[in-house]
Amino acid sequence: MYQDKKPQGKFSPTVFKLSLIAGAIAGMPLASPAFAQEQTIDEQDVEQIQIVGSRRVGRTINDSPVPIDIIDASSIEATGLTETNMILNSLLPSFNFPQPSVTDGTDHVRPAQLRGLAPDHTLVLVNGKRRHTSALLNLNGSVGRGSSAVDLNAIPANAIKRIEVLRDGAAAQYGSDAIAGVINIVLKDAAEGGEVSATYGANVTTMDGVPNLEGVSADAEGNLAFDTGSDRELTDGQTFTLRGNIGFEWGNDGFVNVSAEYRDRGEANRSDFDPRENYARDENGDLDEREFTVNRYNHVYGNGEVEDYALFVNAGKALTDDIEFYATAGMSSRDSLGGGFYRRASDTRNIIEIYPDGFLPTIQTDIADRSLLAGIKGYGDVWNYDLSVTHGGNELEYSVINSLNTSLGPTSQTSFDAGTLEYNTTIVNADASRLVDTGVFYSEMNFAMGAEYRHESYEISAGEENSYIQGTFGPGGVETDPVEGPFGAAGSQVFPGFTPESAGENSRHNYSFYVDVEADVIENWNVAIAGRYEDYSDFGSTFNWKLSNRVTVTDAFALRASVSTGFRAPSLQQQFFTSIATVFVDGVPTETGTFAPSSDVAQALGSPGLDAEESNNYSAGFTYSPTADFNLTVDFYRIDIDDRIVLSNNLSGEAIEALLEGTGANRARFFLNAINSRTEGVDIVSTYTLNTADYGAFNFNAGINFNDNEVTDILDAPEELQGAGFDQSNLFSDVELRRFETSSPDSKLNLGVTWNYDRYTTTLRTTRYGEVEDPSSDPALNEIIPSEWITDLDVRVALTEGLSVSVGANNVFDVYPEATRNLVDEVTTFSNIFPYSGFSPYGFTGRYVYGKVSYTF
Repeated sequence: MYQDKKPQGKFSPTVFKLSLIAGAIAGMPLASPAFAQEQTIDEQDVEQIQIVGSRRVGRTINDSPVPIDIIDASSIEATGLTETNMILNSLLPSFNFPQPSVTDGTDHVRPAQLRGLAPDHTLVLVNGKRRHTSALLNLNGSVGRGSSAVDLNAIPANAIKRIEVLRDGAAAQYGSDAIAGVINIVLKDAAEGGEVSATYGANVTTMDGVPNLEGVSADAEGNLAFDTGSDRELTDGQTFTLRGNIGFEWGNDGFVNVSAEYRDRGEANRSDFDPRENYARDENGDLDEREFTVNRYNHVYGNGEVEDYALFVNAGKALTDDIEFYATAGMSSRDSLGGGFYRRASDTRNIIEIYPDGFLPTIQTDIADRSLLAGIKGYGDVWNYDLSVTHGGNELEYSVINSLNTSLGPTSQTSFDAGTLEYNTTIVNADASRLVDTGVFYSEMNFAMGAEYRHESYEISAGEENSYIQGTFGPGGVETDPVEGPFGAAGSQVFPGFTPESAGENSRHNYSFYVDVEADVIENWNVAIAGRYEDYSDFGSTFNWKLSNRVTVTDAFALRASVSTGFRAPSLQQQFFTSIATVFVDGVPTETGTFAPSSDVAQALGSPGLDAEESNNYSAGFTYSPTADFNLTVDFYRIDIDDRIVLSNNLSGEAIEALLEGTGANRARFFLNAINSRTEGVDIVSTYTLNTADYGAFNFNAGINFNDNEVTDILDAPEELQGAGFDQSNLFSDVELRRFETSSPDSKLNLGVTWNYDRYTTTLRTTRYGEVEDPSSDPALNEIIPSEWITDLDVRVALTEGLSVSVGANNVFDVYPEATRNLVDEVTTFSNIFPYSGFSPYGFTGRYVYGKVSYTF
């Protein structure tokens, strides 16, 4: 293969020089969930040279300086899952991917967490180069509120050769965002062969604790009465995935590897029935007869419909004996639907002439993602170098369908163009490294340095006028005084369009320089030091460093420890997102504005603007590998983050309205550096391989993460707000505080085994998700989601040398989180309609069964 042609001591052509972690001298990493299960030992040695974690030439997984999880292609295929985020959630103990619903754009670009930190605290690389973030800013009450993260699901799983997850702070090597760790997606690079596959699956499930609605009647007092039966049984979420991957030779010394994916996922709805009266009562106060026949499963809570297309190309070619060219291009498209809150026929937000039975407004998003990377690497007698240019962009177009603008009256349209968000970045990298014989250390010192320039832009485009204007019709679409009102809710229901005042394009740039050195000071003691300087055009400069050690005590046992500083630059989305939308509070429409922190309005509210978050990372642990068949690593960590960026509460009141005069809003919120936090935990990962003469090979793996997040300090409210009668709990509420602390599992245990026997490969995994809290402003509605085990099974049979079939199930035992009605002291209408918490770390769609046919050539 192309990447194996370089001699020992040269950089591996498929893993591009990373602005890496050389600092972290951290010992033997452990391949987690499936450690190169289908490779021989010789193949493992080849494939694992130059993984993420060190700039030193010739580093392998067995002597890598940082703790790393490796997920290989066979592990990805054995999950039966088709979304990259869900694959990681299934396989990594420190990864959390809840699947919220009815959260506007977050339904379509769902955030994920590493070590319980914010989604934007994890840096994502593709082939060692920084990946662009999504244009979406998560604003609703889900995990990751206030963040913009990388959309990992835009990368097709069949394009991935392996996933490397660095469990250590790395901002001193990579720059912004690498506080919780680094995820590096390594793309396939075969110069020949390929695979095509077709997968079909569906949820075949029984909703635990949620009875089926059998009938509706009136009780003796003339109120609605509901007849329920056994738990509701469903088959939905039908998903068809078609994939192809093929490698081509590019001359005699190059490759072009192409991966394509198409996925069509149907709706998986886990809403319960709506017990509310839908229609107005007649003049005698009696129920409308339609109450007994109307569809009461009127919400969509779970997974909406999605159609995905993706195409990725990875290529490389030797230009001379010492110079190589590489390139990667990717594009993907996602069309998806997400429901809002149902508007009943009698709702003042409805217009009877348009929707006589009420309506469910739906957000439709068209997401386009694109990336392009090109570079050259050179191998000199003294210096190795890497020069590259990367461009990436993400565009999210909002449409609203099955909706209306109440204030436009009975002639309102029912579908709207609500506007577009777009994020773009261009990065130029220059890196160089060499070995230096100092005559002092036991080994040659590896010296690396580099520079980076990055330009980012973020644009909000306004929706069509009818998606945001305030018309002259009153609530319910009735005629009213065109001057005095009262007026109905403005804009398209569920998601008002972006206004011209919210629209705009903003950009920034930054440059950075880094240096790192690494050497064996004595035979068994490896030390690395790294430093990085960055300067941003919008908030200034920062310097970060890292010091790491690895001590080999015996051939089987090593100690490792590191300490580092880090930072995360405020995203352009957090700095410039602006929107004024109608939000109903206790049935009353209010105009709530999200204002840019540097805007005049936010500054009038006391905003000081945004600065970078700063972190201190500490880790210590050991590795133990007495034989080639057994590995154990234990790593303790602590991450202190100061000046974390959060979204304030909705601020209201007479004093606030006075400050907002002339903006069109009567409530306001903005981003600010408001809290300090501490994250502590331990990762334990182990693998064991058992080869038998008669029963094949067994590959066992186990991993556990214990994690605790704590908000250690909350910034006092600005003087302007204190004078307006607000204190710090109003600025950053107890609900948000507990979302930071308790909304991700306090522990997660992964156990798995893969059995290879003759033509059969069986993978069995079970994961215990620890306790999670879904907090509420009303303590009686707090939900404690108990710990639970989720088990997956995949069986693959090779029918011929190239043809295989697989069958399997995720969540074999059809486990659901405890029904909301059993977890709260007071059952409300919506804790009935939405029967499971969106904070469930394993989702709430139940058992998923699938079959797959694949052909390898």
